[in-house]
Amino acid sequence: MPRAFILLMDSFGVGEADDADKFGDKGANTLGSIMTKSQYLPQLSNLTRLGLMHILEKTSGIKLYSENLPPTGAYGFAVEKSTGKDTPSGHWEIAGVPVMFEWGYFPKTVPCFPKKLTDELIKQAKLPGVLGNKHASGTDIIQELGEEHIKSGKPIVYTSADSVFQIAAHEKYFGLEKLFELCDIARKAVNDYHIGRVIARPFLGEAGNFYRTSNRRDIAVPPPSETLLDRLIQHKREVISIGKIADIFAHRGISQKIKANGNKELFDALLEITPDVSDGSLVFVNFVDFDMLYGHRRDVVGYAKALEEFDRLLPQFEELLLPDDFAIITADHGCDPTFPGSDHTREFIPIVMFGKKIKPRFIGKRNTFADIGQTIADHLDIPALQEGESFLSSNNP
Repeated sequence: MPRAFILLMDSFGVGEADDADKFGDKGANTLGSIMTKSQYLPQLSNLTRLGLMHILEKTSGIKLYSENLPPTGAYGFAVEKSTGKDTPSGHWEIAGVPVMFEWGYFPKTVPCFPKKLTDELIKQAKLPGVLGNKHASGTDIIQELGEEHIKSGKPIVYTSADSVFQIAAHEKYFGLEKLFELCDIARKAVNDYHIGRVIARPFLGEAGNFYRTSNRRDIAVPPPSETLLDRLIQHKREVISIGKIADIFAHRGISQKIKANGNKELFDALLEITPDVSDGSLVFVNFVDFDMLYGHRRDVVGYAKALEEFDRLLPQFEELLLPDDFAIITADHGCDPTFPGSDHTREFIPIVMFGKKIKPRFIGKRNTFADIGQTIADHLDIPALQEGESFLSSNNP
């Protein structure tokens, strides 16, 4: 029985979506910007071999490949059907559940949170108060307020353009378990505001040198209906989460969770587990650094170098694939590191599918990310999902 792997490059868009103008993202192109505007040009020989640069030409007209080296993978790109450009929407749609409702967001005011919400949080958690209460970069706000947080015992609360309520606290002076308990309280408090995620953002260090740790925890609302992951568990298959996948799916439809910090550690975890993955299983890994460290921080050179490292590791993974396996490299949204602001960008996502039995071809412009989940359901021989069309249903690659 075959196995399937999703290698999700968080924020790796491949060109402005058809409706990008509605999001203020006209002209956004994460891959295109990195390849044409970065002072450091990444060498992406393996991704190019699999068809990535052919996708860029299809979406943007940017040609960065040699005619003498045709793709060895099946390649295409997908349009987001969900109403947002956030992390849960992208992941859930890939798993067959587009998000057709509107998330709640907090305004770009100071304070940004309703007084009723913060008063309830302070009361329930017995806090001396809160700091922040605004839109902010997570790395910036701990430098700004970290020292005051330590002295006062007040946690730092902030948000972004996503549907999130984030709480930063020092692991030593505030306590990690106390932070997690606070986030559980906050999760209940924000439900009335239709907020997608509460995120614990622990940090360490001293004044002038605070740094976030790997003990982040996302507490998400569960998907509104049955996902590919749920369906696999129902059919006695394994679903292995590497990185923050389990958090994004509210720990539903997961049989094994592997935590890792940073792209290299995540890839090492993938390489370590692949030989032992049982037949009929799905391995789903999120490479978070592309988004968290480089996209949001608008670090185009850092993004380029991270892509190059990912590309360099790919052949090691390819060697571990069994004859009937396939893997799909994709993304959940864009985050163009050259675009104004620090928010996600509404873009097409790449679909690069490879395996020993995958024949090279262009699989086209897909009308929903859910085509990925439907293809995996088809490949793993479980009943079809409610959304999406399998790439394998016709002209089998």
